[in-house]
Amino acid sequence: MRLAALCVTLAAALSLTFVAVRPPSPAPADAPASAFSAQRAFSDVVVMAKSPHPVGSPANAQVRDFLLARMTALGLAPEVQPAFALRKIARLQQPLFVGGQVENIVGVLPGRDRTAPALAIMAHYDSVPGSPGAGDDAAGVAAALELARILRLQGTPARDVIFLITDGEEAGLLGADAAFTQMPLARRVGFLINMEARGGGGLAQMFQTGARNAGTVEVLRHNASRPSASSLAVLLYSAMPNDTDFTVSRAAGIDGLNFAFIGRQFDYHAASATPAALQLSSLQHMGDQVTAAARALAYAPRLPERGPDQVFSHVFGDLIIAYPPLAGWLVLAACTGLLALAVRNARRLGILDAPGVARGVGAAIYLLLLTAAVLHLARLIGTEGGGFLEQRPLLARVATWEAALLLLGLSVALLTPRLTGAGRGRLVAAALGLAAAAAAQFFGWDLAALALGGAAAVCGGLTFGAPVRIAPAWTGVLATALAVSLGLQIAAPTAAFLVAWPLLAACLLAALTSLGGTGSSWRIPLLGVLIGTPTTAWLLGYAHGVFLGLDLPALLAVFGWLCLLGLWPMIQGDPGDKIGDRRVWLAAAAALALGLGLSALVRLAPPWSARHPQATIVQHLQDAGGGKGSTLSTEPRLSTWTRKVLAQGGARPVQTRDELVARAPFWASPAPTVPLAGATVALQTTQNGRQRLTVTVPAGIQGLSLDLRSDTLAGSATVNGRPAALLAAPGVWNRIRLQAPPGTLAVEFTPAGPGRLEVRTLSRTEGWPKGLPPLPARSPQEMAFGDSDTALVRDARTFSW
Repeated sequence: MRLAALCVTLAAALSLTFVAVRPPSPAPADAPASAFSAQRAFSDVVVMAKSPHPVGSPANAQVRDFLLARMTALGLAPEVQPAFALRKIARLQQPLFVGGQVENIVGVLPGRDRTAPALAIMAHYDSVPGSPGAGDDAAGVAAALELARILRLQGTPARDVIFLITDGEEAGLLGADAAFTQMPLARRVGFLINMEARGGGGLAQMFQTGARNAGTVEVLRHNASRPSASSLAVLLYSAMPNDTDFTVSRAAGIDGLNFAFIGRQFDYHAASATPAALQLSSLQHMGDQVTAAARALAYAPRLPERGPDQVFSHVFGDLIIAYPPLAGWLVLAACTGLLALAVRNARRLGILDAPGVARGVGAAIYLLLLTAAVLHLARLIGTEGGGFLEQRPLLARVATWEAALLLLGLSVALLTPRLTGAGRGRLVAAALGLAAAAAAQFFGWDLAALALGGAAAVCGGLTFGAPVRIAPAWTGVLATALAVSLGLQIAAPTAAFLVAWPLLAACLLAALTSLGGTGSSWRIPLLGVLIGTPTTAWLLGYAHGVFLGLDLPALLAVFGWLCLLGLWPMIQGDPGDKIGDRRVWLAAAAALALGLGLSALVRLAPPWSARHPQATIVQHLQDAGGGKGSTLSTEPRLSTWTRKVLAQGGARPVQTRDELVARAPFWASPAPTVPLAGATVALQTTQNGRQRLTVTVPAGIQGLSLDLRSDTLAGSATVNGRPAALLAAPGVWNRIRLQAPPGTLAVEFTPAGPGRLEVRTLSRTEGWPKGLPPLPARSPQEMAFGDSDTALVRDARTFSW
């Protein structure tokens, strides 16, 4: 009966998860005028995402003009605000600045009180080179236009609503930086909602807030429509190296909400990010979320007040549970009380023993280690390397890849409780850990696999042996979760709910069943289904989000462990149930074999198609003045098409390294040179004793890398008049990466004395150079990616003063 209940629970949980992670159906173009319609917004996406439109390109200027016309028609009186932006990337040790010339678009829906802090709606209209950017971020801009129509129809808001459509986000958040450091209008903003995307589908997730977010969370809790939001996402994103325009506004002290959908990541920054590939239901979900929040804020008498960061999470439907971090101790107290009650009842029944509890703790640790080792092995089997380009075969078959990981996690989850209850599993447990570690080494030396698999083998050898009854084993598993939850409550209270909530449900089940030792044959199956189904579905929804957001399959082991908190007594089963035991072993073996087989399928069977074409990258590189030329590719493993290009004329591609061109080694082969103009540099001493490096950028240059190294300490550096902490340490390369560079760039500094300045430039032109053999046509199963099909001109100069 318990095995049947387990099957019902898993099937129902998977069904609930499938429904929960699906965005709502898109509203048609004839939907009520007061409602957000993805179909109406999509018509703007079609226009903006006709072709790639990176900052500074003619195509981007066309999108700018279209937006000016649309915003004028909506009564927003838009203005173009040009600026030169320059930002330092603070997380890198070596000085790195990004910059460029941007053109933000600002429109205002006037409110009743023009002096009140304004609400800002932000999205960016530029794309990366080579991508039409239908999801990132034409969808966000289109949603902003549809929202403007809705708010205008509803009537005059209580405060101004500023529509800030930024430029140059993809080049380093340049438009947002210009808006919040140079433009006076942005200083009026009291609350900001940003829209982004990392792909072309999936639920719109609210993943970042301003600091001290108590008031912001209340707005979200009372107005969200089928939200996907949690304090865990806010905490994780704060530790990640990713940035959006919201990073800039948040740093400026502005409260807000940051939304993005992250499904269909194959289309992220790719030529396949066309309007046809955009999931309209994701646009609908984004629009529903932002419209609900913006309506509440635009017409509210006051904006939300700051307060301590809240613990919060979506549950099901429109429900968000939120409470102060201190209330997390009450959740832990409830878990402790229920577990103590369950332990007391189990002791009265005489089914609890200390060695069994210790083995239960070991089983929980073994489960985590072995699941992580197996999932890590699957990543190695699935594709080579850990970068974004290496991940693309997985993204092309993302459903198959997720199914493989789910099956592998299920196999270990089925195996561990049975090993605990059956005894005599020491050799099996150790062998599985060692096999996972050894198999990983076939793909190259992997210390992580050795550590995970080896630790699992040791843990299994120490844990499994004598049979353990359900009550002590389950007690050990729950006690482990209680200890982890306590640690999180102390160290990261806004993330503790992820363990505490499923633990609370599992402890309730344990108390109601006297820790699995109840004499009623129906109680554990029935209560297990009623409590385990929603808990498992909620956890699987989180696991799906982590799967999409992080290319770290081993991390998903945490969710397998959390799911098992409530499913343990149904999997370990009744003592002496040999038929059920055999079935679980067979199911675990089948899930393991099928999961590994699907992982191998992703690697061995080419996934490329017209919908998911293979990324190809080629560029021409030559030294200034017609020096050495080469054809290069930054593909980790050369595609057939790219290898053909690099082998033209009988050339043989080899790997080389040039940190000015790429951070990692790249492939290159000799190529002829053609007339190409790159940036030129000159140094002069000004009347006040400062040094001025003038960089002249010819027309047609879309990107410029400028590296500077001085052997003398310098101070008071500026770039086109903007202060920049350059040349503060002698002998260190300082890097400036510009997209849409201005025609003239002036770098000024005051040296401490006589010295020498080394200058390296890399200019990127638009399009494949004339005079070179044309690139062969790509098949429908191949696409240009990123800066492909462009030319690079490299130069180096040394100046003295």
